Amino acid sequence: MLKRFLVLFLVILLGTTVSFSQQQFTTESKKAIKSYQDALRLFNTKLYDQALAEVEKAISKDGAFVEAYLLCAYIYIDKNNAEKSIEFLEKGIAVSPSYFPTTFFTLATIEMSLGNYESAIKNYGFYLDRERADGRTRAIAKHQIDNCNFAIHAIKNPVPFKPVNMGPNINTKLAEYYPAITVDGKRFIYTRRLPDARSSMMFQEDFYVSNNEGGAWQKSYNIGPPINTYMNEGAATISQDGKLLIFVGCEDENGYGADRNGHGSCDLFYVFKEGNRWSRPNNMGPVINSRGWDSQPSFSSDGRTLYFVSGRKGGLGGKDIWMSRLGKDNVWSVPMNLGPNINTKGGEESVFIHPDNRTIYFASDGHVGMGGLDIYMSKKDENGNWGKAVNLGYPINTSKNENSLLVDAKGQLAYFGSDRPGGLGGIDLYQFELPAQFKPELVTYMKGVVYDAKTKKKLRAKFELIDLASEKVMVESFSDGSNGEFLVSLPYNKNYALNVSREGYMFYSENFSLKESSVNKPYLMDVPLQPIVEGGVVVLNNIFFETAAFDLKTASKVELKKLIEFLNANNSLIIEIGGHTDNVGSSASNKELSNQRAMAVRSHLIEFGIAANRISFKGYGDEKPVESNDTEEGRALNRRTEFTVISK
Repeated sequence: MLKRFLVLFLVILLGTTVSFSQQQFTTESKKAIKSYQDALRLFNTKLYDQALAEVEKAISKDGAFVEAYLLCAYIYIDKNNAEKSIEFLEKGIAVSPSYFPTTFFTLATIEMSLGNYESAIKNYGFYLDRERADGRTRAIAKHQIDNCNFAIHAIKNPVPFKPVNMGPNINTKLAEYYPAITVDGKRFIYTRRLPDARSSMMFQEDFYVSNNEGGAWQKSYNIGPPINTYMNEGAATISQDGKLLIFVGCEDENGYGADRNGHGSCDLFYVFKEGNRWSRPNNMGPVINSRGWDSQPSFSSDGRTLYFVSGRKGGLGGKDIWMSRLGKDNVWSVPMNLGPNINTKGGEESVFIHPDNRTIYFASDGHVGMGGLDIYMSKKDENGNWGKAVNLGYPINTSKNENSLLVDAKGQLAYFGSDRPGGLGGIDLYQFELPAQFKPELVTYMKGVVYDAKTKKKLRAKFELIDLASEKVMVESFSDGSNGEFLVSLPYNKNYALNVSREGYMFYSENFSLKESSVNKPYLMDVPLQPIVEGGVVVLNNIFFETAAFDLKTASKVELKKLIEFLNANNSLIIEIGGHTDNVGSSASNKELSNQRAMAVRSHLIEFGIAANRISFKGYGDEKPVESNDTEEGRALNRRTEFTVISK
């Protein structure tokens, strides 16, 4: 981690790797210079222990040999020994504070990586006070001081955090990371780094899956071909129903990031699941994938929006978070950068969009934080703009690198990968209860099966979940073609219209309201579709009128639009709009009201282009109840608008 933390800064500071190969030295001892040059040669060939032995000889021959102390410090950096590197940097500074101003910067950066924030502030300050301080790094040093001050405050004000290892059914002595989960919390998929059969010195990545049974994660298994191969597959995102997997594939010689020699970069791929079988992976194409590095996708619960990390041109920094939408023509839009509230001049990673479709979690080293990669969140407002990034605080974030955070649909549990002490080996997956201030909007899910109302055959059908208030399509997807199953996430405190359609069938209409009181109660509903036949009837559950009046409410637009689409798609149909009431009031007044309501629906359809000779209307009043009028629930069902197929 220490090396990763420093490499960027050293490259910026020096414009190249550290060489210490200058002609003028701070010693006149030829023996010290000879040992130093031998040590430098050994260091450049990564023979670290031998290099240390030689550089220590140089120091023993001249205790004021500054370059030898600095070389010794950088050898320990490469050996990931932060404490020893600090020791020798301080010795070099003690001999000559003005010799190499960037030494203060390097020392402060290492101290920051260890969480020694007060000392890091001091040494960044010493660096900024030097006249020779490089202008390119002044801004970085000032930013790091801001990070240190933030970290000191965060440590004094910790957030609740009790991570729990997910145990041996998930974790092994190998590295596990980048988790994904279905909205019902039943299926957990993650990346595992495995020894590569092609070489004992190499590793490759595969996907593993665990199913939740009785509240416990079961023994994970390799997802297998055609998804897993001998190459690298990792960082998956799974659709809400578990039927679509988007993931990163690397080393593909046919990838869009491949160079002229056929050396592959990383591209995004997708697979579909029908029943228990996955399709072959498909490259997502040149709109999503670029000549740069494209990775770490997150698929939104609306079924049409993809977030991912990319090093493509046009970003604000190194790697940025981008977003693309799937159009009605099933073509992905040109990716859009999420902008400066999310992306920085630094690097962003491991994006995750919560099923509420409003809360995003991601890692960044460019926002003010604890140092290295921290985890942040941002919320989208009603206009679709992302708010300022919020650091999740200490000890969720530390001076080390944190990333790959996943939050379950309920917003209660978060999952992440960590190599913290006490694990089973390497990076393990952990879970913890997310502090209240970082929780997303409340979300549950709707689950069911679409089937033929007469034959009971399971059907693949399109379904749309629409917010009645905004008329916005919240989810657009399809049920499984082999078993008719569907599963979608639902944010709370909204009124929804559900429309399910398939060619050759009447569309299905339903509405429901989700309140926080039902937070732990998924909405379960099966959908019977009726074939289009003469005499077939559909209740238009999302047609609403003002009380005791025939004025259509605004919320009715959603259903009326679907009815217009249905009639346009089946342009030979002739239908009757039927109005019905309960038995409250006189039969005459009920019949008149129902007639006026049916006529209002017909008028709307004609206004939007449906030929008048295709639509008749009739008010039935309280003549045809579908339930008893003795209860309020029954009376509510009897107050309805229907359409009946008169002729095909």
